[in-house]
Amino acid sequence: MKAEVGKRSRRGQAVPVLLTARLRLRPLAVGRDAAFVRELVNEPGWLRHIGDRGIRTLAAARAYIRQGPRTMYAEFGFGLLAVELRRGGAPVGICGLIKRPGLDDIDLGYALLARREGRGYAAEAAAAVLADGVGRLGLRRVAAITSPDNARSIRLLEKLGFRFERRLRLKPDGPESRCFVREV
Repeated sequence: MKAEVGKRSRRGQAVPVLLTARLRLRPLAVGRDAAFVRELVNEPGWLRHIGDRGIRTLAAARAYIRQGPRTMYAEFGFGLLAVELRRGGAPVGICGLIKRPGLDDIDLGYALLARREGRGYAAEAAAAVLADGVGRLGLRRVAAITSPDNARSIRLLEKLGFRFERRLRLKPDGPESRCFVREV
């Protein structure tokens, strides 16, 4: 994996562009990625396992990128990254580190377009993000949250070296999730 310097956060951390054998992970751009984000967050898998964000328009997708990933880049120097094919630049999904309210640990998050699943892209992207988190950010423990019935995600987390730690609710009235952790 190779990292290139990306945008600077207010804390001075660079948000890197990560390169793997097949993928490029880069900061999400408001204009460039709005249509892709709108498609991704309305996929059946996202709605079932992550939840409905109510993003139906390009304006709502742009606001999501600005208020979520772009704000996190500025505040922490990390966040969800666009995952695209190195050859041709087609979007695959998103993957990155998240600082969630209600969770002490930094969390690995990822989601792929359904038509891109089953090719190892999630594992490749997640491994690159984890390596960056350990190397650049000095993380020694990373969490990952998944819905209890997301067997595909659970298998991926176990393949990446995560172990089940506990069940939790990120919000008192929210759905139950399973929390996995990986310690370095």
